[in-house]
Amino acid sequence: MVEPSTEQLAACCASRRWIAAVAGRPYADLAALRAASRRALDGLDWADVEEALAAHPRIGDRAAGGSREARWSRGEQAGAAGAGADVQDALVAGNRAYEERFGHVFLIRASGRSALEMLAALRERLGNDPAAERDAVRRELAEIVDLRLARLTEEDE
Repeated sequence: MVEPSTEQLAACCASRRWIAAVAGRPYADLAALRAASRRALDGLDWADVEEALAAHPRIGDRAAGGSREARWSRGEQAGAAGAGADVQDALVAGNRAYEERFGHVFLIRASGRSALEMLAALRERLGNDPAAERDAVRRELAEIVDLRLARLTEEDE
C-alpha cells in the first residue's frame, strides 16, 4: 500500500489542485498512484499547470534549500550542472528567450539528459506555437511527476 502525505505529494507537483485530487487515499501500488496522478494532471487547468511550473527552477539554476523537492531538482539537473561555460551561457539566454515568448519557466524532464540535449530541446521548443508548447509542458510535467512519485515510494520503503 502507498499513501503519500500532502507534504510528500507537494514535492512531486506544486499544483494544489493536483495534490487535492491525489492525496488522502491509499493506493495498492505505485502503478495505481501513477494512474491517479495522470488522471489528476489531465484534469488541470492551465492556471494549475502554471502553479506547478512556479516551483521549478530554470534549467541550469541550482535549487536552494534542503527540502526533498530541492534535493530532487539538484539531482535531476546534474546533466546541466557540469556543462561548460558556453553551454551554461546558452541555457541562460535560451531560458530568457523562452520566458519572454511563453511567460513561464522552460520545463523539461532533466533526469537522464545532458545539458546539450536540454539546450537542443529548448531551442526546438522555442519554435512551438503556444498551444503546442502547452502540450509539451504538460507531457514534461507528467514525466517529472511520474519520476518523483517513484522516488517518493523508493525513499519511503
